[in-house]
Amino acid sequence: MLPTDRFVAETVLWVRYAETDAMRIVHHSQYLVYFEEARSEYMRQRGENYARFEEDGFNLAVTEAHVRYARPAVYGQQIRVRCWIAEVQSRGMRFGYQVTHADTGDVHATGETRHICVKRDGGVALIPPRWRDWASASTAPE
Repeated sequence: MLPTDRFVAETVLWVRYAETDAMRIVHHSQYLVYFEEARSEYMRQRGENYARFEEDGFNLAVTEAHVRYARPAVYGQQIRVRCWIAEVQSRGMRFGYQVTHADTGDVHATGETRHICVKRDGGVALIPPRWRDWASASTAPE
């Protein structure tokens, strides 16, 4: 279910042939790529981008990824991928996702990813205050 108490970004994508299996349905691993694209779009729609986070000397490493599949998406179909920040903590955050048929709204998959803030050397770090404030503000409705 989509949250109503926070900003939700949307992006529409075409399912490409390379993303499908022999049955012409989206391969299960591809949904994580859709999630990544949605996270990037989320940042753009909120006035930031991941490259700036890296320029500040940090990365958000994925520590968990979950996908619940409801029905297959197929080659040539448009999908709508929604993304939101579900939780912000001192060292990490959790994103939520929903993938639907762009025309009918039928749900193909839902999921979440958890991320931990790391420095360039790989050590765990606190999310820098500027970024923590940005992420926390993103959980407020527009």
